[in-house]
Amino acid sequence: MRSIGGERAVRAKPRKFLVVDDHPLVRHGFALSVGEIHPDAQIIEAGSLTEALEVAARVPDLTLVLFDLSLADRQGRDGLRRMVDALAGVPLLVISGSDEVADIVDSVRMGAKGYILKTSSTAVLEHAISLALTGETFLPLPRAVLSGNVAADTARPTGQILDRLTDRQRDVFQLLLAGHSNKEIARELGVLEGTVKVHVRAIMQKLGVRNRTQVAVVAARAGCFPEEV
Repeated sequence: MRSIGGERAVRAKPRKFLVVDDHPLVRHGFALSVGEIHPDAQIIEAGSLTEALEVAARVPDLTLVLFDLSLADRQGRDGLRRMVDALAGVPLLVISGSDEVADIVDSVRMGAKGYILKTSSTAVLEHAISLALTGETFLPLPRAVLSGNVAADTARPTGQILDRLTDRQRDVFQLLLAGHSNKEIARELGVLEGTVKVHVRAIMQKLGVRNRTQVAVVAARAGCFPEEV
């Protein structure tokens, strides 16, 4: 039936966000922030992986999920992998207090559409959600890096980043991305730890970054992940 004066516009379905964190105050804080960003959205909270998987099965039209990387009832990376599989394409953003290289890289490699530090502002959260909803990936790349030449380099294919490294630097680069310490890299490659430090500094200089976390972020943005063993 047409209404008087023309056809009434069809109301879009409200967006549904799932916030998963086993700390009630943190979870509720993120839920409030998402509610400020999307006032008309429905916010669902879950305090465990089990609850989150139940919600995913019960609510097939979720818009986006914020997922704590350190839930009490998950086993290592398996919890994130199970959640991504259960969502079947629904974007997931990891929320975490860790800025460890391995956590950032592994999260993206397992299907997360972004990685948000729990110390981030609401503006950062809004930007991350916006990117994820358009199919892009958000990573906590520091402003200092974005203001330099690395911003353009992050869009380059993996090969172009690796082309700038020597063969030995590539070996160090792969082990660095996998989260190994300088001592572990030295033992793996059969070289002195001081030699590894030199290679790590050279890699950072070539990528235009200042620490290991920034190396991982640049690599992940370019689709470069640790080689599977």
